[in-house]
Amino acid sequence: MALIYIVEDDKNISEIETFALKNSGHNVMEFESGKLFFKKLLEKKPDLILLDIMLPDEDGLSILKKIRNAPETKKIPVIMVTAKTTEIDKVKGLDSGADDYLTKPFGVMELISRVKALLRRSKGMEEEKFLTLGNISVDFEKHTVYVDDEQVELTFKEFELLKLLIQNQGIVLKRDVIMDRIWSLDYEGESRTLDVHIKTLRQKLKESGNRIKTVRNVGYIME
Repeated sequence: MALIYIVEDDKNISEIETFALKNSGHNVMEFESGKLFFKKLLEKKPDLILLDIMLPDEDGLSILKKIRNAPETKKIPVIMVTAKTTEIDKVKGLDSGADDYLTKPFGVMELISRVKALLRRSKGMEEEKFLTLGNISVDFEKHTVYVDDEQVELTFKEFELLKLLIQNQGIVLKRDVIMDRIWSLDYEGESRTLDVHIKTLRQKLKESGNRIKTVRNVGYIME
């Protein structure tokens, strides 16, 4: 599995992250400061970095810029972890080169889901032009979906929702995670919107729509 570096000065959080990722089969190394992290980074490159934005010696955004400016590390996937919740802080991280972000407090399943999706994307899997799950076939480039070789007409949001679910097959995606990914960073509409889209997506996929399962009080999963 992947080698993941955790740069986090809060021991309680880093222990939770490490426990969750190791249970998912990954190799993990923890660093409580930028100095220790960069020392190890020179020796061995990880497959992914979980980077806290608030550190004792150097802030995460500064560390991220150094990672992105160095040819040997610029392509390493980075997930920013921050206690800040304003949109501007999220945008700063993404604009600085972060591939994704997590806002504290976050759930273990959300962490695993984000890591899995980003590792898949970094290895070129998410950018595949075509993906099949059972009798569902999705062409990402042409934005077309087929069920049993019959084309299914989806709206843009329905397509993006199906894409997110199918690329995270077997993982429970929390409602707020899905809303965040499909309806932007700070969508303020009713979460009922998600339920309506799930309902219509299931209907359009016919019997294959039964693959989309509701996890009560949590979110949805594509089986």
